[in-house]
Amino acid sequence: MSSSFSAALSGLSANQQKLSVIGNNLANLNTVGFKASNVNFADLVSQSIGGSSANPMQIGLGVGVGQIRPTFTQGSIEKTGVATDVAIEGAGFFVIGEGNNRVYTRAGDFHFDKDGRLVTASGLPVMGYDDIDPMTGEIDTSGAPEAIYAPPGVLRQPIATTSFRMLTNLDAGAAVGETFASPVEIIDSLGLTHVATITFEKTAPNEWDYTITVPGADVTGGTPGTPFELATGTLSFDAQGRLAQVNGAAADNVEINTPAWVNGAEPSTFTWNIVGDDGKAAVTGFGAPSATSSVSQNGVQSGAPSSIIVIDSGGNLVASFGMGRTVIVGKLALATFNNPEGLVKLGNNYFAESDVSGQAVIGTPGTGSRGTVIGSSLEKSNVDIAHEFTQMILAQRGYQAASKGITVADELLVDTLNLKR
Repeated sequence: MSSSFSAALSGLSANQQKLSVIGNNLANLNTVGFKASNVNFADLVSQSIGGSSANPMQIGLGVGVGQIRPTFTQGSIEKTGVATDVAIEGAGFFVIGEGNNRVYTRAGDFHFDKDGRLVTASGLPVMGYDDIDPMTGEIDTSGAPEAIYAPPGVLRQPIATTSFRMLTNLDAGAAVGETFASPVEIIDSLGLTHVATITFEKTAPNEWDYTITVPGADVTGGTPGTPFELATGTLSFDAQGRLAQVNGAAADNVEINTPAWVNGAEPSTFTWNIVGDDGKAAVTGFGAPSATSSVSQNGVQSGAPSSIIVIDSGGNLVASFGMGRTVIVGKLALATFNNPEGLVKLGNNYFAESDVSGQAVIGTPGTGSRGTVIGSSLEKSNVDIAHEFTQMILAQRGYQAASKGITVADELLVDTLNLKR
């Protein structure tokens, strides 16, 4: 008789814990980045009672909570209009805190503190990358993630131009001796600009000479008012107007060197990217008027970024840089786990890794198996009200059934005690 009491009592306890989990899920219906949990039951050990049956004769001794498992399904994305809010679409967690205080979260309601550090709602620093590669001007993501500092108004070091590219067509119908010039802005090591001019002169059918010059007053050894020649060469096109040769060899990029600039900047070395990474030439010789449709270069002048205007899908924090320009001042880091269900909930929307979850694998959004991010947005809770209410009804019925079992067992025990009377 006592086993029926204990079995029914275990049913009360298990369903009560299930109701507690459901109540917690519903309480966090509007919690940013919250992940609901599900309860799975498991039967307890069974008692063998023997007998003549060929199959085992066993009586179960009740039920227990076999697993409380968080569900990491995607929550809905809600636009907030706040530039520092960010939501993860796909797998991954934001990396929060430094050293032994590192935790992880899906809640991206971030802001900058008084020191210009990106922090969570509870004030912990958001980890990422903000070191600038002086050669490329891009964010260096090769090291370990650190706290992101991007205080507005701090003057950034300029980045000298190391390459430029022009999309130019040279008119195949131009007469021999006809010229066409196209300027490109070059930035030196001090962040000052100079205008380099590429002058093309047609010398034969499908063949043009080029001369690259800068103002003589800009470089040491130059003469004010006279262009200073940096490089010359020849471009040859095939019968379809495609670039065939540069300087008598296979089409390739041209490296250009300058003397020291008279303003004190060091000499510049930059590359004219005639052939792109895709193998396509930026210069053509078609039968259309000579024109340059676009010019780009990778130098950046010194300046003070203002507030963050957007966080893009790659996790880049993009700030305005004056005159309609933008600059990337930081990059978020994301962590993935082999078993995210093994993470430990800490409260405040934080998770901690455990031996069960495996070690965090940290990288940037959109790389590896990590998801991308959506700026000015937040991921909402993934709690499904219909599912929770359904589970609540089932847990209530299970609790009622277990309590009824205790009532019946009690009545039987009373009847047994009354046998003596």
